[in-house]
Amino acid sequence: MGRDPLIGLVGKPSSGKSTMLNSLTDATAKTGAFPFTTIDPNKATGYLQIDCACARFGIEDRCRPNYGSCRNGKRFVPIMLLDVAGLVPGAHEGRGLGNKFLDDLRHADALIHVVDVSGTTDSEGKATAMYDSLADVEWLRGEIMRWIEGNLLEKWGSIKRRHVSTKSTSVQTIQNQFSGYGSNAAVVQRCLDRIKLVQPLELWDRTTISRMVSAFVDEKFPTILALNKIDHPNADRCIYRIWTKYEHENIVLTSAVSEVFIKKLVKQGYVYYEEGADNIITREDDLEDLYKLKPITDERLKFRIETLRDMLFYRWTSTGVVRALQTAAKALDLIPVFSVRNVHTFTNSNTDNTVFKDCTLVKRGSSIESVVRKIMGDIPVAFIETTGGVRVSLSDTIAEKKNDILSFKLAR
Repeated sequence: MGRDPLIGLVGKPSSGKSTMLNSLTDATAKTGAFPFTTIDPNKATGYLQIDCACARFGIEDRCRPNYGSCRNGKRFVPIMLLDVAGLVPGAHEGRGLGNKFLDDLRHADALIHVVDVSGTTDSEGKATAMYDSLADVEWLRGEIMRWIEGNLLEKWGSIKRRHVSTKSTSVQTIQNQFSGYGSNAAVVQRCLDRIKLVQPLELWDRTTISRMVSAFVDEKFPTILALNKIDHPNADRCIYRIWTKYEHENIVLTSAVSEVFIKKLVKQGYVYYEEGADNIITREDDLEDLYKLKPITDERLKFRIETLRDMLFYRWTSTGVVRALQTAAKALDLIPVFSVRNVHTFTNSNTDNTVFKDCTLVKRGSSIESVVRKIMGDIPVAFIETTGGVRVSLSDTIAEKKNDILSFKLAR
């Protein structure tokens, strides 16, 4: 992944995508309880919560990132998010804003599928009651697959003729077609390996093409299910049905609207809250007055906070939005690399005592050469050091707590 990763927020209209975006960022995407509130894609910077290297060396008090923030060894690293128009059944045929949605979607590296588990909106985002949200999970992937497959089948005859005339490999031919989705030859090869496909491309039938497209969707668009609106009284039924059918490691329970509400209370000075925490603190809880909070005199606000604690924190432990972003990053196998000037002090200058100012997200197992290109661009580098002044080669790889702190020594 040469560029910065982009995570798309997808789902049917009124599922809570824009609210999820607002809960993860400082964006103010338009929200509403009616379909197609979002028409143009909203791109904003989210913040992925990771363990910062400063905690590893006990120097949390000196950590001052150039971008994002670090609080007590928990670092919030910027990552790009994209909220696109809602998808409805038949989108691959142009229903709703389908073609526009799918065209925006191709830029994403991973997807967070926001699923409304309250049962109060149907497949098109219209108000209803007792809707089975399991259906939303099943048809969304199908829409993406049918869109890509349709684009491929439309010109399959000419693709096959060109493949034979140029004596290309299957990887080369398919990559030419999938490059517009942000693919590369390695992704296509992994797809062929996944379905153990060795048959020459000119002999592929409709079933083989479908298998290839299915493997490509799984490989190119790893998807996390964010079961949203879990604080609704009727959510349990839908949660159970989805939970028993899909892999748990890709399911996160969320309440994006609660996260947005809590952040407003924080800004107003009524509560103290750390993103991803399992509770909120009011002035009544802060017996030593550590956070200098305002007293809550509005009885309706008090009742709403207590309801939030009962229906969300005590039952589900958190709002889940931080975990959703972390799970998407895990699906992409992203880990942080900290670039410093001095690998002994972890500073970037002789006069500034702050540490670990820069952090970049890369794919686990990336070569140091690819990390150099991503961070330094075309600037010539003479050699690279890691912790303790140990030199590393361009062919060495990145792993957690291994070669993840780097200093680039520039060539003259």
